[in-house]
Amino acid sequence: MDALDILTNLDHCFPYFQPVFSADEHRVIGYEILGRYNGGGQVISLGPFFQDNNIPEEYRLEVDNTVLAKALELAIGLDPDVLLFVNRDADLLIHDSGEEFLQFLLKFQEKGISLERIVLEIAMDESKDEMDHLLNYYRTFGIKIAIDKLGDESSHLDRIGQLKPDIVKVDLMPLRSMNPPPAYQDTLYSLSILARKIGATLLFKNIEMIYQLQFAWQHGGRYYQGFYLEKPLSYFIPRDILKDKLKEEFHEFIVYEKKKLESIFAITESFQVKLQEILTKNRKSMNFEELLKSLSKDLDHVALRMYICDDDGFQLSPNMFKNDGKWELQPAYTGKNWSWRPYFLENMIRMRNDKKGILSDLYCDIETGETTRTFSFPLNAHEYLFIDLTYDFLYQHDSLL
Repeated sequence: MDALDILTNLDHCFPYFQPVFSADEHRVIGYEILGRYNGGGQVISLGPFFQDNNIPEEYRLEVDNTVLAKALELAIGLDPDVLLFVNRDADLLIHDSGEEFLQFLLKFQEKGISLERIVLEIAMDESKDEMDHLLNYYRTFGIKIAIDKLGDESSHLDRIGQLKPDIVKVDLMPLRSMNPPPAYQDTLYSLSILARKIGATLLFKNIEMIYQLQFAWQHGGRYYQGFYLEKPLSYFIPRDILKDKLKEEFHEFIVYEKKKLESIFAITESFQVKLQEILTKNRKSMNFEELLKSLSKDLDHVALRMYICDDDGFQLSPNMFKNDGKWELQPAYTGKNWSWRPYFLENMIRMRNDKKGILSDLYCDIETGETTRTFSFPLNAHEYLFIDLTYDFLYQHDSLL
């Protein structure tokens, strides 16, 4: 595709629209505007043209504005709450402090396209510090900001926290297997927590299979986009076209998640009963070391590590640690304080008030590198037992993984 052919045939440039669906309404809430070119009867993506830095900025901007103008003209007839996602190169925006783009949009506001419906997409690797002022300026007009190009390489959490975008787009293209690496899931978990803290919405794109849709739903995605749902088209589709399908598929996701949570609850209850029986039988006649030794016999195929703390997080006992299949006491851990750990004190209060144990979420053990969960149990109002579970036990109960 020759750049000169495109520039001299702007009438052959036109928009395509890829729908964005929502989890809460199961319907189309917006469209991403994509550039296309009709070359000899073949529809070609303009993406490579826009991304070619060898083409002068003013030429790329001219084509971009041509596509956007045609798209907004077509969008005038849409429902007034439908969002319009507009991709822009950061360098093209800041060359005139963003005024040309703003004035362009204001002309269409007079025709009925509210600026509150515009979502400006900026690639994460283009989001430089000098963009902050411009993006905040756009926000005063109601324009929403989306950060794009996030996937398994996402390492920009601090930058996202600084920008506080309205929408964070996550690329699921790296999720080609049904068993993504733990680091990928951990990154998305961190991203979902950050998005919730700053009030941003997660939009997962490149969803091509149902398990990717389920993955996006499980990781806090509110908006979804991809060929599994609908490919880019030259026209707008009925907003409820997938309502029944999405409702049915999300119901399956909910049923699966409920079964998993019920299984986790059942395992937690079984730990509760088992420990109460052991402690009722032996607790009064044992010191901490004797108690841990007794527990190691009953929990030999379950536990990786056990220890006891007070309600301020100070460790009262040695570690009872399973090393190469044998249990050993580690007295060096006595007196260490663990109150700095996330949710540690909150869980202490919960256990004290509910008088019940708590099963933690999945995490990676710092010392062994093993994936684990911790079962915490109140011995009394001031002393708490912690049991780190082995990966083998988690694997035998797949709902725990």
